[in-house]
Amino acid sequence: MLFMQGCNMRCRYCHNPETWDKQGGCDAMHLTPQQAFDMAVRYKPYWKGGGGVTVSGGEAMLQTGFVTEFFKICRREGVNTALDTSGSPFTYDEPFCSMFRELCGVCDLFILDIKHIDDDAHKALTGRSNRNILDMARYLSDNGARMWIRHVLVPGLTDDEESLTKLGVFISSLKGVDRVEILPYHSLGIAKWDKLGLEYTLRDVKSPSAEEVRRAEELIGAARYKGYLEENL
Repeated sequence: MLFMQGCNMRCRYCHNPETWDKQGGCDAMHLTPQQAFDMAVRYKPYWKGGGGVTVSGGEAMLQTGFVTEFFKICRREGVNTALDTSGSPFTYDEPFCSMFRELCGVCDLFILDIKHIDDDAHKALTGRSNRNILDMARYLSDNGARMWIRHVLVPGLTDDEESLTKLGVFISSLKGVDRVEILPYHSLGIAKWDKLGLEYTLRDVKSPSAEEVRRAEELIGAARYKGYLEENL
């Protein structure tokens, strides 16, 4: 796993707030993509089942050029690649769109975290709109990319039936989705918020139970199936 610095969202439950500032990571260490690869490949003996390298953050797409060059080296060396992203930097505007198209050509898997399907709720949760994020999911679908979709289940914020159903319907419209993962909210990052002098507003929120996670999976699964039938019958 390679972590990049910098993020333009401010998720209320973020467990890595120290990665928000772009200063740090590969930039601060003055690493080239080749040097980053040389560091990562040292762990190859521990990879299992065709494993490879995942680039995460922060938000790695804020450094799309670096990630693309890194993934080019990985592909040349036969190393599988995955990008763990919130999708927040995505835009059809240039020069980003051309850079992103190049990235798609060398990335084996996109792990896209959809925080909330409702735009207003997404803004309240992260400080930013989700419209371009959903655009990115559609772009990946239209261009044959492989995807995993992730959704953090936060009791009282991202777990209502209507939103989960809408998320399932949206996912049903996408091609190339290999997996949908429900990640239970946790509060393990509170100490980091406190250390940075940041106000953590979800202190009283408990992690969802296994039953609540299973309910979310079932709601999304049922909506995906219904959406698939409506699209194909």
